[in-house]
Amino acid sequence: MTKEEDRLRRVQNRVKRIRNFYSSVITFILVNILLIIINLLTSPHDLWFYWVTIIWGVILIIQAINTFTIRDPFLGERWEERKIQDLLEKEKEKEREDRSHRS
Repeated sequence: MTKEEDRLRRVQNRVKRIRNFYSSVITFILVNILLIIINLLTSPHDLWFYWVTIIWGVILIIQAINTFTIRDPFLGERWEERKIQDLLEKEKEKEREDRSHRS
């Protein structure tokens, strides 16, 4: 894989994470509107919808931070690249060993 192909793959992955985040935001808004309506129609004196909104909102904030700011230093893109290179090297070494045993 060339550097350009690798860069393209990383950018595609990043775009996918951003798209997933925006899909989560849209789902959050629509579901919470529905929950508010259900809550107000069925039990207007006992409001429970805000618990879902708060918990889901916190999860969404964490997803936003992860998507737009944090570059996971332990298991992020750089770790993934190093691991791929490491496994490719081990695979090449195994092939060399197999060839030398056949000779």
